Amino acid sequence: MFRSRRSGLVRRLWRGRAAAASAAVSSSPSSPPSLLLSSLASSMRCEEATETRRRRGRGDEEEDDDEEEEDGGGGAEGRDGAACAAYKALTHALLKRLKEKQLEALLQAVESRGGARTACVLVPIEGPASRSSPRLGGPSVPEADCGLSPPPLSPHVLLCRLFRWPEVRHSAELKRLSVCGQHGRAEGDSVCCNPYHLSRLCGPESPPPPYSRFPMVEQSKSADLSESTTSSTETGASQSPPQFSDQSLSPDAMKQPCWCHVAYWEHRSRVGRLYPVGDASVAVFYDLPHGDGLCLSQLTASHGNRAGGIAGSGGGISESTSRTRAKIGYGLLLSREADGVWCYNRSQHPLFVNSPTLDGLGARNPVVRKVPPGYSLRAFDFQQSMLLQEHQARHENGPYDPNSIRISFAKGWGPCYSRQFITSCPCWLEILLSVR
Repeated sequence: MFRSRRSGLVRRLWRGRAAAASAAVSSSPSSPPSLLLSSLASSMRCEEATETRRRRGRGDEEEDDDEEEEDGGGGAEGRDGAACAAYKALTHALLKRLKEKQLEALLQAVESRGGARTACVLVPIEGPASRSSPRLGGPSVPEADCGLSPPPLSPHVLLCRLFRWPEVRHSAELKRLSVCGQHGRAEGDSVCCNPYHLSRLCGPESPPPPYSRFPMVEQSKSADLSESTTSSTETGASQSPPQFSDQSLSPDAMKQPCWCHVAYWEHRSRVGRLYPVGDASVAVFYDLPHGDGLCLSQLTASHGNRAGGIAGSGGGISESTSRTRAKIGYGLLLSREADGVWCYNRSQHPLFVNSPTLDGLGARNPVVRKVPPGYSLRAFDFQQSMLLQEHQARHENGPYDPNSIRISFAKGWGPCYSRQFITSCPCWLEILLSVR
């Protein structure tokens, strides 16, 4: 009669799958629409199909035959329901292995859509399983016509499919975020399956967005560097390239103070002061519950209270700036890691990123990469930057800063856009990496 708290948490998690999956569909441009729609539709019809079979089991056999003749799809619907019921049983088998506090942390992450900072949800890793039996303590899911492929073995991939990206098929498509306790560690006897401790990987193998004219070049083949004409809006030409030694890639070096400064711009006007970053990661957001980091809403509010504001700003904001501010939302997570500086898009709108290490060979215009919601991109490559300093002589004809990253919220710029320069974007960031 009375449901336990644990069963209530599991029910809330299962109900939260549809909204999370719908958001994942809208933010995954590379996924096949037919697969996603059929997967979501089959998942949402699971309960209905199960109830239909129960009703038919209590009814008359002749009545069942008549219904099957009328709709002509009873067999297919039954197979859909069986596959979805097995998928649900597989998910519940995984949730059953979690403790109540882990379920609470998982539910908080799902309901806040990653807005709340939640703990790791650790699940013990079982022994190697055969590919013919993809199970996690529950029944296997048959390959049916409902569009659901066999669930992956890894529990974190399973929950990422359930709550965020139904099209994910392998852990190689995911990247663990720096906020996760298992980030940078070798895989042990347990794995964190918090879906908001992971992101989709926007790697170099991905095709460039239509906003870039020149293709991306594999970073492993970058023996030469592009002749970029990018200059820092804040600092101008850089006098010396960064010295990224082996020591700078150690975990102790990650904790060194002020590895970058963040400047927030609206069109051509800088808002507020430079924000120094000493921690290994920093969140930049406009509206984030219980967030710590650079809050742009507070920055713009304090900036607007100043009499006159910045000289030449006109004392007000444009309509495009106001609309773009509302799209920043949870913003982004910027992290300094062993192989470079990574940018994770936490908002519901795309980010557009440019840095000298993203430019292709011979590119006369900056290559702007689009980062969809939920994706991560290595915005600055340390190894590429070391090659950059060896070819510094190529950039003597004009100002050039090899140590800056530019990120625009929701609006792109470049040769295929009406906005040719980032200073035409309503809201954007400039990350100035420290030079040693």
